[in-house]
Amino acid sequence: MSAFLDLHRPGEPLVMPNPWDAGSARVLAAMGFRALATTSGGFAGTLGRPDGSVSREEALTHAAAVVRAVDVPVSADLENGFADDPHGVAKTVRKAAAVGLAGASIEDATGRADDPIYGAALAAERVAAAVDAAGSGFVITARAENFLHDRPDLAETIARLQRYQEAGAQVLYAPGLTTAEQIRALVSSVDRPVNVLALPGVPRVAELAELGVARISVGSGFALAALGSLVEAGRELLEHGTYGYWERAMLGREATRAAFHD
Repeated sequence: MSAFLDLHRPGEPLVMPNPWDAGSARVLAAMGFRALATTSGGFAGTLGRPDGSVSREEALTHAAAVVRAVDVPVSADLENGFADDPHGVAKTVRKAAAVGLAGASIEDATGRADDPIYGAALAAERVAAAVDAAGSGFVITARAENFLHDRPDLAETIARLQRYQEAGAQVLYAPGLTTAEQIRALVSSVDRPVNVLALPGVPRVAELAELGVARISVGSGFALAALGSLVEAGRELLEHGTYGYWERAMLGREATRAAFHD
């Protein structure tokens, strides 16, 4: 079992934020977070692009930079594995393992508006291929994306994650679940650690621990929060001509001085 997987303890969840570049990764690691994960949307934003527009090589280069920046385990958001077929997903995972990542997530979303979710059988084959390619010590998180694509069918989502468990996924993830009832139903229906995405309306960390959740991530939330602060500062300067944003900027200065000390 990998050191990263050991951090996944139901009832004592690993709180794992998602930095969007090496600098934010170093700040979060210096704050004491025990593991980090990349965010496809957050990284795409640094390139001035929407989520889903990053290539495999761009994502892996970015992930390698985050790995080099910190001394804690890093998992990568690999979207759909940058391939439809299991062979292509396996190729992506092998490349991901080679850059020093501790794990990666693979979605069952196709990226196509007309057909957003892979069929259950193909999706499970893709997870199995990812697990086989990962080898020992590399943690595969299988994601069921129904709730992010207007398919809020909890029973089908759980059935998919059960198939991904059978395919060998070490962690299971259904982003978009927000209620205690939904999360409890998922946790009680599988035998693998469950990750929950911290969205508005999701129970607090202590409540998620009581529900048996093993990991909590933020997706693009922190990256968007940073952009929100940028918008607030820009509006203040543009519309009012004042510099109150420096109060928050000083907090950032202190954080970077603490994190970028070597």
